[in-house]
Amino acid sequence: MRSLRTGLSLGSLLTGIATVGALLLTAPAAHAADTPLRDLAAAKGKVMGTAVTGSKLTGTYGDIAGREFNALTPGNAMKWGSVEPTRGNFNWAEADQIVAFAEAHGQQVRGHTLVWHSQNPSWLTNGSWTSAELSQLMNDHIALEVGRYKGRLATWDVVNEPFNEDGTYRQTLWYNGLGADYIAQALTAARAADPSAKLYINDYNVEGVNAKSTALYNLVKSLKERGVPIDGVGLQAHLILGQVPSTMQQNIQRFADLGVDVAITELDIRMQLPADSAELTQQAADYKAVMNACLAVSRCHGVTVWGFTDSDSWIPSTFPGQGAATPYDENYAPKPAYYAIAESLGGGTTTPPPTDACTATYSVPSQWNTGFTGQVRIACSGAALSSWKVSWTFGAGQRLTQAWNASCTQSGATVTCSNASYNGTVPDGGSVTFGFNGSWSGSNPVPTVTLG
Repeated sequence: MRSLRTGLSLGSLLTGIATVGALLLTAPAAHAADTPLRDLAAAKGKVMGTAVTGSKLTGTYGDIAGREFNALTPGNAMKWGSVEPTRGNFNWAEADQIVAFAEAHGQQVRGHTLVWHSQNPSWLTNGSWTSAELSQLMNDHIALEVGRYKGRLATWDVVNEPFNEDGTYRQTLWYNGLGADYIAQALTAARAADPSAKLYINDYNVEGVNAKSTALYNLVKSLKERGVPIDGVGLQAHLILGQVPSTMQQNIQRFADLGVDVAITELDIRMQLPADSAELTQQAADYKAVMNACLAVSRCHGVTVWGFTDSDSWIPSTFPGQGAATPYDENYAPKPAYYAIAESLGGGTTTPPPTDACTATYSVPSQWNTGFTGQVRIACSGAALSSWKVSWTFGAGQRLTQAWNASCTQSGATVTCSNASYNGTVPDGGSVTFGFNGSWSGSNPVPTVTLG
């Protein structure tokens, strides 16, 4: 980020120009990698997948989902609460839609998820079941759902999140009602329903070597020894910026050494909002680190991102104040993380534009004895913005009194303005402006302007 300071004569129109510090600064969507991610991944024998929402599989969202990925995971459409909201009444519409889209685009589908403690229908969670009844309910559900898509889905997350952070079993409807062997039972039922599908256990915070991943390792080892059908382990990888585990490749390898596949199943990397250029650069490095860990192990099946665009991410609603976790911004423009994925897969990419491709101009159209009107114009040439933020520090006690076309706050002498909901996008070759009124007394020197 850079700033530029100039002088201001009272009553004159003077300008200060500064370089945008690339808050969510990305190339336009058309500037994606020359070769789609799915083709780069396929050339290395890997899957590059994304979770999707069925209702959005049209327009730009559908175009990107079909072009860039060779595997789809229904984000919510195949969960028990979605497909059987009331007992005996089924809704397969979104799940069927996603499977049909994938088949039309030559993509695999990862079924997600059959047995989980969350997003179950209330009739199931609020019921009073004997062990025999609960066992039958689970078997019937698996037989019905897996059987519906027999021969059409490549993989299933059969059991989801069975462990606590310390490696003990999570207390759930299934564990409390059936004991730890509910996992073996579910896997066995899934194999019977579709012998060709690969069967996974999926969990989070198991990306590196720790107590939880070691418990998962010991479970898989035991299942293999007992002859229970288990084909793979899913490492969800809902990560925090700058916190990719250093033991990730080692962890992937130790599972592979048990004779099972490994997949990164739900990758996103969240950060504090608003994002800035340093965070986006770190995020790109983190995505590349995860990709490289998978690429280094032959039995790592591939990587699935948990939504490819920030507009379809679960993070902001679950972690208030955090977000920007996916490879595309809310306007479907690829972020540095996208290019990092492409680079890790060996692709020749169109690199993101330099951060000085967008500039902001501060001006004072009018000024009077106790007040003034200011304006900031943000313009791009050779790049695009999906959102922006401008800040400056008044040097002579000036106070902001109102603003329009931006959301502005003042803390002490520092003013911060960010885009309104309708003018965050600055296209390549375009510009937006916002204005404000302020008060002054004695002098009104131009502030140092910082953008981004």
